[in-house]
Amino acid sequence: MATVVVLLTFPVKAVKFELPAFRYPPSKCIWNAAHPGALIIVTANIGPGEFQRVDIEIVDAGTDKNTYLHKKGIKGESRFAVTAHSEGDVGVCFKNTLENGAPSGKTYARVVDLDVDIGADAVDYNAIANQESLSGLETEMRKLEGVVKEIVDEMDYLKKREERFQKTNLSTNTRVQNFAWFTLFALIGLGVWQIFHLRAFFKRKYLID
Repeated sequence: MATVVVLLTFPVKAVKFELPAFRYPPSKCIWNAAHPGALIIVTANIGPGEFQRVDIEIVDAGTDKNTYLHKKGIKGESRFAVTAHSEGDVGVCFKNTLENGAPSGKTYARVVDLDVDIGADAVDYNAIANQESLSGLETEMRKLEGVVKEIVDEMDYLKKREERFQKTNLSTNTRVQNFAWFTLFALIGLGVWQIFHLRAFFKRKYLID
């Protein structure tokens, strides 16, 4: 089944789209980058629609293909919280299934209003302020602390990725050099073999002494 993918680089804010209904619907996914351990809050508001069932699935694009959540038949406003397990994109996927009994000849769709908060954006600082009796300034400092931590984590990730790319580059250069030397020695060996082979051939034909 074909999959419709919307790739976004930054955290999604109030994305609103129409989700058509089919008997065998494809997935429509909204992707966001996330770091391991990042909190992800998904708020989906599903508009009304008869003879339609909307399913939601939260997955990642890592090598393990983790499925964080799968829920069928969501209605109205739903809120989900998951934690990213690996580095990479996390997708919020929807399917709108046209149920039996729907009159034919009509086009069915439901409107989805989606909000995805990741990392510091997903933390409810108002609840923390109430729980810990923080002042307004202390709450803002706590928010800044979360943002700074995200920046530090991002820089650390970029540093590790750069180191990985450098290792890959060095390894590739070494392999290319080894292959070049092998090719050179192989050509030299082939040239020497051809010389001796031709010399022996000409001797057999009494063309040279």
